[in-house]
Amino acid sequence: MSELMAEILTAEALAAFATLAALEIVLGIDNLMFVQIVASRCKPEQQDSARRWGLVLALLTRLGLLFSISWVAGLVTPIANLWGYELSWRDIILGGGGIFLLVKATMEIHHSVEGEGEAGGKRTYLSFTAAIIQIAILDIVFSLDSVITAVGMANSLVIMVAAVVVAMIVMLVAAAPVGRFVHNHPTVKMLCLSFLLLIGTALIAEALHFHIPKGYIYFAIAFSAGVEALNLVARRKAARKADSGERVV
Repeated sequence: MSELMAEILTAEALAAFATLAALEIVLGIDNLMFVQIVASRCKPEQQDSARRWGLVLALLTRLGLLFSISWVAGLVTPIANLWGYELSWRDIILGGGGIFLLVKATMEIHHSVEGEGEAGGKRTYLSFTAAIIQIAILDIVFSLDSVITAVGMANSLVIMVAAVVVAMIVMLVAAAPVGRFVHNHPTVKMLCLSFLLLIGTALIAEALHFHIPKGYIYFAIAFSAGVEALNLVARRKAARKADSGERVV
């Protein structure tokens, strides 16, 4: 035990933990967005539970993959060669997850714009079980990417597990307020759906061995989020001016 603590409490190990935890939080943003979108389709009283269980499943999936590192490493081994293209299980998982994201995001955009399922003033809710199944499917895809990154950055399983757990705790704490914010701002929800389309496209490209640096993707997300934040501030100021104008009259 003392040897383990001595290994963990070194400056190098702590730096690796801090870096990996921060990176896991960033990589978990797309997972969190998908959980928020799916949970918002459940009944109001079930949304918080769907968010919590979705992130708990993501944590369990990541931990399970971390403790099966040798199996994860084997996923990149080619299982077939199709016209010069080496196909692995990782390619199949990423490609399938990307297609699922594209389909899901497109359907959610259609639902948000066309209002399908809300005819006659009645809204059709997604069942809790269906929401958890959808979240569990995408958790595997997002977790695979996250775990491969963790394995590449740290040599200690303890550090990797600790970083993943801390990142998930942060997302669990942030899930409810982020969910309320997205629910109260339809344009933010549409932006999140656009992000999912972008991430789905990147996953398919990765499956086809076209590597897109993650920095480009997260820069696009950060830039778009920044523009939307400015729009929200501008609308809030305009609403305040309108209110003050009405009071003067």
